[in-house]
Amino acid sequence: MIDVLLNALVVFFVVIDPIGLVPVFIGLTQGFTPAARRRIAVRGCLIAFVIILFFAYFGEIVLNALSIEMPAFRIAGGALLFWIAFEMLFEKRSERKSKTADEARTEEEARHIAVFPMAIPLMAGPGAITTIMLMMDRYGGDMVGQGTVLAAAALVLIGSAILFMASEAVQKALGQTIIHTVSRVLGIVLAALAAQTIIAGITAIYPPG
Repeated sequence: MIDVLLNALVVFFVVIDPIGLVPVFIGLTQGFTPAARRRIAVRGCLIAFVIILFFAYFGEIVLNALSIEMPAFRIAGGALLFWIAFEMLFEKRSERKSKTADEARTEEEARHIAVFPMAIPLMAGPGAITTIMLMMDRYGGDMVGQGTVLAAAALVLIGSAILFMASEAVQKALGQTIIHTVSRVLGIVLAALAAQTIIAGITAIYPPG
């Protein structure tokens, strides 16, 4: 199960992109006390995990209610992940996150920051929801495999909370250039994973000879 855990950790780390969220978290929590920032970090990650957990076990029920089969979802989900990878490569995602953060500051008055935009849509957004549903389907019937996937999601969110609580030190240590570089490298990895997901969906519909 080590290979399953490592694979899931990489996927969730790329999709959630906690390093790329550090500057956004700093911008969202300016003026808050260190204790308040810690509460926002922990609460936001907990809410994000609850959302991911819900879609892990009830996402397929939603798809069935809409008469959507998993191969079609794999293809659509792969396309969505590929778009996220495109945004990461060309810095569009950072611009969108910053814009979302600015809107939240004026509309939600900072007290709901843990829910919006930290948990939704920055961490438990379309990419994370699509990923958990695809990976839970991959290990359908394998309780150990599914538990490993959920453990990987939890570990990435715990790591995210730690990064957010030390966000200023992380940004100072890494610098904006390194953060952008890491984000783009992760974008390439995500593009490859997206292509693999689309291929899996197509081969499920049209099995090779």
